Amino acid sequence: MIEIQQPEVWLRGPIENIPPYLQPAAHALKQTQEDLDYWLTDFEDVYLWEKPAGRASVGFHLQHITGVLDRMITYSKAQTLSKQQFDYLKQEGIKNYDTTTAQLIATFHIKLDEAFLYFSTLKDVDLLQKRGVGRKELPSTLLGLLFHAAEHSQRHLGQLLVTTSILKTSK
Repeated sequence: MIEIQQPEVWLRGPIENIPPYLQPAAHALKQTQEDLDYWLTDFEDVYLWEKPAGRASVGFHLQHITGVLDRMITYSKAQTLSKQQFDYLKQEGIKNYDTTTAQLIATFHIKLDEAFLYFSTLKDVDLLQKRGVGRKELPSTLLGLLFHAAEHSQRHLGQLLVTTSILKTSK
């Protein structure tokens, strides 16, 4: 595994085309991407669906990070989830031995590119607009949803790293 040579994302300055108030969310999401790429470089797919100590699998975390980002962006656009999104949600964490770690990471990369493109279209005045979450329309804001996507990705990244470490050392 190669050594990380640069500072964390938030210490590298603004991410191009991202509004100032969305920089912290963008930094956290970009850090998630880089950490996934780094820590899962030599992760063996045979362990993708393993649940050490009954905890969530690496495959679940990868699917969930992508799914939450997708759902939060949908809600931030004041839209409801599609059938495809509900189907994806139901499949998060279900063993699929045809899926590889690289595929799940690539799916997150694609979703992150879409998210950053969307972030670039937003203006600061948009960020405090009220948004409803889920069928119950629980109260949030556009900024709250995008921040949640970022902090949630970091939370699951941390869990994924612990699970990955356990699995790599138990070989």
